[in-house]
Amino acid sequence: MLHQYKLNGYNIVLDTCSGSVHSVDDVAYDIIAMYETASEDEIVSAMMARYGDREDVTEEDIRLCIGDVAALKARGKLFTPDTFAPMAGTLKERSGDVVKALCLHVAHTCNLNCSYCFASQGKYHGDRALMSFEVGKRALDFLMEHSGTRRNLEVDFFGGEPLMNWDVVKQLVQYARSVEKAHGKNFRFTLTTNGMLIDDDVIEFSNREMSNVVLSLDGRKEIHDRLRVDYAGNGSYDRIVPRFKRFVEARGNRNYYMRGTFTHANPDFTKDVFHMADMGFTELSMEPVVCAQGDPAALTPEDIETVKDQYEILAREMLRREEEGRPFTFYHYMLDLTEGPCIYKRISGCGSGTEYMAVTPWGDLYPCHQFVGEERYKLGNIWDGATNTSLREEFRACNAYSRPECKDCWAKLYCSGGCAANAYHATGSIGGVYKPGCELFKKRIECAIMMRVAEDARKNK
Repeated sequence: MLHQYKLNGYNIVLDTCSGSVHSVDDVAYDIIAMYETASEDEIVSAMMARYGDREDVTEEDIRLCIGDVAALKARGKLFTPDTFAPMAGTLKERSGDVVKALCLHVAHTCNLNCSYCFASQGKYHGDRALMSFEVGKRALDFLMEHSGTRRNLEVDFFGGEPLMNWDVVKQLVQYARSVEKAHGKNFRFTLTTNGMLIDDDVIEFSNREMSNVVLSLDGRKEIHDRLRVDYAGNGSYDRIVPRFKRFVEARGNRNYYMRGTFTHANPDFTKDVFHMADMGFTELSMEPVVCAQGDPAALTPEDIETVKDQYEILAREMLRREEEGRPFTFYHYMLDLTEGPCIYKRISGCGSGTEYMAVTPWGDLYPCHQFVGEERYKLGNIWDGATNTSLREEFRACNAYSRPECKDCWAKLYCSGGCAANAYHATGSIGGVYKPGCELFKKRIECAIMMRVAEDARKNK
């Protein structure tokens, strides 16, 4: 399967199943488009009609190019057949019931009152609650007990706002460190915070123990303060930005993300990305809002088209700033074309509900944080395990080949079939397709590939 597109002056041909990316001239681009459906003479005739008035294009050149295309096909670099479909139903089965990561909801409460919050201001449609050390300790024991031979285990401290239960977070990290070597494990922790309670202790402890930190900032002050407000309705920008700057400076710019959410209020989200970059933050992510259609924050069809244009603007500006020596990273453009995810990850995706689970403050297990509070999606608990085996099998069946709509999609080995939670919230089924999300994902991948092509072209000048 091929995907051909033009972006930022480049003609790009992606061979989906081999992962090969080709940057070609106009003639080769058009030859490749015809190669599988026309004879050599038909291709030559069409190319001569289109480009014959150019001095640098001759019939001999065209036939040589057709030969090059044939050679690439023979080498498995173009028109590569899809041989992965038979593997889709077996790859997740091989991992059995191994769990490698938990999202610990240490606080189902928050000190902000963000109107677009998918977690209902941290309550997840339930009561406000804090996780006890005993529940958290049992969750870590559950992870070790169900991790099989895996050495590296991942734990995200999440909320609500996890810093509202900071002492328990520290106790849980210290407990994990005290037992990991005896169990042959290595814990990698991540903290996600809105920044309101960051102080010197949080900075020092996190920079020592957290493999990554995610800092929530929506960009420009007027955008951030529009929705990310406290319970008195006051914006949080002026209170958190100085704390974030101290945190990142002390961290040495390593392993952190400024993570924002854009909504109907700012489909021109690149202005927010550039605002954060101009403040010195270099590891950035902006995500489209997840909310019900009809919500004032929801992206409209017109917004989706604006956002797609914005992704192109972002890619071009990132290339320009990189050339000027002031680069920054955008999460969705981090694409390794040579040593990227293995075919297991490309087909099976994030592993929600199988390898990855979320834990509530009282110890219930859910497939991921976006399902917490949806009673029908409760998997079990940290004492008895994932007893809802039929639900776990439903998630195990989610992959890049499980949705009919994905069968002929060029991006399926990059999105792995998409986010189960987004599909559920959009269609009522984890086997559905969140179509606006698909559109945006494909545009991001096109931009990310173009950036790699541009960077290679610059190196080879």
